[in-house]
Amino acid sequence: MTGESMTPRFTRFGVIGGGAWGTALAQLLAADGAPVRLWAREEDIVAAINADHRNPVFLPGAALSPSLTATGALADMADLDALLVVVPVPFLRAVLAELPPGDAPLIFCSKGMEAGSFAFPIDMARDLAPSRPHAVLSGPTFAHEVAAGLPTAITLAAADADLAAGIAQALARPHFRPYVSTDVIGAEIGGAVKNILAIACGIVDGAGLGLNARAALISRGFAEMTRFGLARGAQAETLAGLAGLGDLVLTCTSSNSRNFALGQGLGRGEAAEILMADRRTVAEGAFSAPVVAAAARADGIDMPITDTVARLVAGETRVTDAIQALLSRPLRPEGR
Repeated sequence: MTGESMTPRFTRFGVIGGGAWGTALAQLLAADGAPVRLWAREEDIVAAINADHRNPVFLPGAALSPSLTATGALADMADLDALLVVVPVPFLRAVLAELPPGDAPLIFCSKGMEAGSFAFPIDMARDLAPSRPHAVLSGPTFAHEVAAGLPTAITLAAADADLAAGIAQALARPHFRPYVSTDVIGAEIGGAVKNILAIACGIVDGAGLGLNARAALISRGFAEMTRFGLARGAQAETLAGLAGLGDLVLTCTSSNSRNFALGQGLGRGEAAEILMADRRTVAEGAFSAPVVAAAARADGIDMPITDTVARLVAGETRVTDAIQALLSRPLRPEGR
C-alpha cells in the first residue's frame, strides 16, 4: 500500500473462497488482465480454474480470465495487498485461523451470523486477525451478472473512511460502482437478514400465495430488519440503502437467488434437508435464520418472519401452519 494522500492504494488482490460469489469477484478484478489469486478448498475447483479457466461447479456459465489463478494453499495469499473473504459464515472461523500473518485488509463478502457467539464476520476477524484492517462488501448482487460485467452498485463499508475509499477506488469498474460507508454494522445486518427474508418470499411464491402477499412480506420483513439493525447500532440510511433494502428487493423477487429458490421448494412442500444437500446451492439464510432468531429473542426484538423461517428450515412446522400463525398475529400500528 502506497500513496501520497491518506487514501491507501491496492493493486494486488486475492479472493478467499471459490464459490459462485468468490469466483465472480475474482473475475471482476481479473477481467482487464490484472493478476488475481483465488483460494479454494476444493481440489477440483482449483484444477478446473487453472486448466480450463472455468469454475464448472459454482459458476459454470462464466469464462474466466487467464490472469485469474487458483490455489489450495492459504500460504499463497500472504503477499497480496488486500483479501476478499467469501467463505460461508459457518466455516469462516476455521479459515481465518489458518490465514498466514500479515497486514493486508480483509474485505468480508459473506453474509450471516455465527451460531452461539452471534458474531458477524468482522467480529470474528477482530478475534482472529486483530492486526489486519477490516471492511464489508454487501449489496444487491447476483454472481453471474457481476462475472458477465452487467451494471452493479454495492456498499463498501469500513470504520476507517480512508480505508473504505481506497478499497472502493481499487474495486470500481465502469460497470461496478461501490458506494462508501462507515456503517459496518448496518452493512452486515442488512446482508444477514435479507437472506432470511428471501427464503420467506420464496415460500410465498412456492405456495402460490400471490404477489400481494410477497409485497406485504417484503415490507414487513424490512421492518424486522430495521428493528434488529437499529437495536444493534446500525444507521437507518444503511438499512434503507444498497446493503439493506436494495439487496432485499433483489433476492426476494428472483429464483436466481439461492435463498429464494430454497423457499420456493419449501413452499411446494419439499424437505429442507434435501433442498440443501447440493453443495452448489448454499443458501446462507438457512444458516442465518436460527441464529438471528435466537439473537433477536435474546435482545427482546420482535422478528416473527425470521422466527418462522427458522422453524420451517428446521422442520419444526408446516408451511400452512406457519402462514396461519403469521396471519393470526394481533393487529397493530404499521410502524411497529
